[in-house]
Amino acid sequence: MRDFVSKEVAQMPPSGIRKFFDVVATMDNVVSLGVGEPDFMTPERIRKAAAESLLEGKTKYSSNWGMPQLREEIAHYLERRFDLRYDTDQILCTIGASEAIDIALRTILEPGDEVLVVEPSYVAYKPTIALQHGVPVVVTTKAENGFRLTAEELEEAITPKTKALILPYPNNPTGAIMEKEDLEKLVPVICAHDLLVISDEVYAELTYGGKTHCSIASLAGMAERTLVLNGFSKAFSMTGWRLGYAAGPKELIKAMNKVHAYVIMCAASASQYGAIEALRDDALCDSDIEKMRTAYNERRTYLVSALREMGLDCFEPEGAFYVFPSIASTGLSSQDFCYRLLMEGGVAVVPGDAFGESGEGHVRISYAYSMEQLKQSMAKIQAFLDSLK
Repeated sequence: MRDFVSKEVAQMPPSGIRKFFDVVATMDNVVSLGVGEPDFMTPERIRKAAAESLLEGKTKYSSNWGMPQLREEIAHYLERRFDLRYDTDQILCTIGASEAIDIALRTILEPGDEVLVVEPSYVAYKPTIALQHGVPVVVTTKAENGFRLTAEELEEAITPKTKALILPYPNNPTGAIMEKEDLEKLVPVICAHDLLVISDEVYAELTYGGKTHCSIASLAGMAERTLVLNGFSKAFSMTGWRLGYAAGPKELIKAMNKVHAYVIMCAASASQYGAIEALRDDALCDSDIEKMRTAYNERRTYLVSALREMGLDCFEPEGAFYVFPSIASTGLSSQDFCYRLLMEGGVAVVPGDAFGESGEGHVRISYAYSMEQLKQSMAKIQAFLDSLK
């Protein structure tokens, strides 16, 4: 019998995160700091709205685009929080931001088109580009620059085949952000080479130290060449609800909806009703977000301090809910460090090379966990480091 698996899929490596945590799942008494999932329960009012929609029998397909009221609420939210202005026909509801990434690339790529991927970054970008027969081109950011993309790094990576740039800030795994002045330096390069920016802003609400998120789409001349991706998973602790959205130029969104309608049809109705409630009341929306952000900030401060006290060089994250300390001083590779920490110390973190070759020498630690778990884990990591001396 022939091998029915395509060469593209056969050659695709498994997720560096999932591969590692398949091992973790077989073990007992492990403290896991690996998964980027809020430990907060979805706010009660959101759960109640979704439950009531089910009890009332509101279980039909929605429009492919998403419910009109939800798109209206998203448009209002984006303008209020990030100074982004979209009509409802410029917004498409998706199965998480992950689907938005996928259908965006399906919509824009011809075989051989190059897409710039800023790394370290989310593990799905490069495989998704490859599945569309595009070519991922890595642009490596550096800790000494705060893991921010510079105009020089961007310019150097562009070729005549470059079609788009994936801009993932606030960043997973580093916690880096791009401020307005950083983004402004990229704009002339992007416009000169006529690139589309796919701006993954799913962590936009999670910034710290008095910093607020700036979307590149809000800068002059960028709305027409930027696709903003976001969702409800991180800011509203709605990971399992699988609801995201894309906002951007009308014709591009219209083309994406064509793909979305064929492969997905629509997002789940109950999730959409919950999301409407999440955004409906400005004061409650802001309050829900602020409670989580305050807790994350406390955990962030604690982790950075604890890791530095252990002698690990740790970049101070300004966004998302991850720290990305260097473990180079141990002499171990990222894979070896994480495997030994798991087996000898009972703590699971993610090898930095899961997020690209430039992540080697680092590990990702999520602080979407309780302070009690974090303190327990730091004590175990300290004991593990002591055992290496």
